[in-house]
Amino acid sequence: MIADTANAGPDAVEIGPFVVEMGPFEPPHTLTGHIHILRGFRSAALDNSRDVTVYLPPDYFDPEAAARRYPVLYMHDGQNLFDAATAFVPGHDWGLDEAAQVLITAHRIEPLIIVGIDHAGPLRAAELTPTYDARHKAGGRSADYARMMIQELKPYLDSHYRTRPERDATGVGGSSLGGLISLYLGVTHPDVFGRLALVSPSLWWDRRRLLQEVRAMETKLPLRIWLDVGTGEGSGTVYNVRMLKNALLRLGWTRGADFQYLEAEGADHSEAAWALRVGAALEFLFPPS
Repeated sequence: MIADTANAGPDAVEIGPFVVEMGPFEPPHTLTGHIHILRGFRSAALDNSRDVTVYLPPDYFDPEAAARRYPVLYMHDGQNLFDAATAFVPGHDWGLDEAAQVLITAHRIEPLIIVGIDHAGPLRAAELTPTYDARHKAGGRSADYARMMIQELKPYLDSHYRTRPERDATGVGGSSLGGLISLYLGVTHPDVFGRLALVSPSLWWDRRRLLQEVRAMETKLPLRIWLDVGTGEGSGTVYNVRMLKNALLRLGWTRGADFQYLEAEGADHSEAAWALRVGAALEFLFPPS
């Protein structure tokens, strides 16, 4: 396990084969709370490297919580989640760390670890899509991305942090293509991931291939699902997400119990829009115990 050095100032230590940089981080970075950054996390499954940001809950280093273990939410497109300095639109991150701090402190969600997995730049579309889309001449590496998460990243984090590794305590989420692969991971690996945050998922990929596969399912899976879309994202996007909602309800998911759906009036397809509703997603997926 990693020692309590999170408040000792900027530092970096080698943990296994990876360098973990610990905060606090100076401006222009906007990282809040206990943040660790795994620099250059190497994946054999994908044959590349990326940074991984780990948000730890406020009580993680409290002596009274030394034996406590935490659920984990894995999120894609890590550059956009915590830090305005690395966001796709500079200055417009999700504020996921600040949202988690407020909600945990107010006892509105269970304390949890949040893992932001950076995308691979020009390889993003390939890694976050389960099938090859001939129209876009890209895609189809989600199985390799899943291997990276399940066989490489998750075991590393479960070994070095006080996680609860079981499926009921493990979530995965993201927006756009990050929402698409989160749906893919949930339906193909329900033994690993039990909670899904599907934020404006790009269900249009490869002529709605994954959406049609879900619609053809005959058995409900043991998943707790948050699904949302903004009405300003276009009629096609809203139509696709409504089709997914209806398919899940038909299979037996129940709104307010193990499923929650939100149409955000006027919201567009942007980090700024997702930041406004990520707190509600956390409250549904990780309610206080």
